[in-house]
Amino acid sequence: MNREQRILRTSIAMTVVLAIAGIVFGLMAGSASIVFDGIFGLTDAVMTGLALLVARLISLSRSRDNISRKLDERFTMGFWHLEPMVLGLNGMLLIVAVTYALVTSIDSFLSGGRPLAFGYAIAFAVVSLIGDLVMVIYVRRANRKIDSELVALDGRSWIMATCLTAALLVAFLIGALIQGTSIAWMSPYIDPAVLALVCLALIPVPVATVRTALAEILLVTPRDLKTEVDDVAREIVRRQGFLGFRAYVARVGRGKQIELYFIVPPNSPARKLEEWDALRDEIGEELGDEGPDRWLTIVFTTDLEWAE
Repeated sequence: MNREQRILRTSIAMTVVLAIAGIVFGLMAGSASIVFDGIFGLTDAVMTGLALLVARLISLSRSRDNISRKLDERFTMGFWHLEPMVLGLNGMLLIVAVTYALVTSIDSFLSGGRPLAFGYAIAFAVVSLIGDLVMVIYVRRANRKIDSELVALDGRSWIMATCLTAALLVAFLIGALIQGTSIAWMSPYIDPAVLALVCLALIPVPVATVRTALAEILLVTPRDLKTEVDDVAREIVRRQGFLGFRAYVARVGRGKQIELYFIVPPNSPARKLEEWDALRDEIGEELGDEGPDRWLTIVFTTDLEWAE
């Protein structure tokens, strides 16, 4: 958790620096696409800050101090539900930003384009591209060890920023090269055209993020997890001679919520509580992924109504 928070803090700092530089250079160059790059970055920094807050809350809830006890009293179900909320809000804000930039680019294109100071634009694009690539490599390598969805989201944001900056750099280089040629009249249209293309390319990414977040917020059953749990439960039913089972699963952020109800035959031989607990331990081991991010409930009953 500390490593996750450190990665997110580094990402926020780098994002703010590049975003402010983008807005300043964008205004100097007269480039709406660079200004959008800066605003996009600031939006991402705010959302990464929220992700950092969620990671901090989850970390505190696992500690054994007074703060943890107070959090447990207020949030007995944990903080997993905050992760998809942050992801969904992040995606929605990015969709709004990209849509607005697309409309602005179309309006600028229809109004005759926008003249650019290509020297400032190219200088910023080169520096920004280097910074973006460094962060992509850093975040992706770091997340291989911790496998955090929040850090993974941040990594995808850096990839989006890298693609955006690379597209801007190529467009600005082309614009600078055609100066003084017979097609120099096209240069004012380069900025709005590349901004529109970048927006169209970026829109699917936050849409996918929002779709995933909504599925987790609405507790849509993940098929892979349900299949895994069903397979284990069927084997337990076969070995123990139970009548059947009911499984309820959900994935919320990094957390897995699993509820298993086994239908025991009426009048079956009595067992000690220690035996039932041992069977629960066995089922938990077969399900795997034991840890603070798994919420597992196992119930044995002879009454089907308790399972439905």
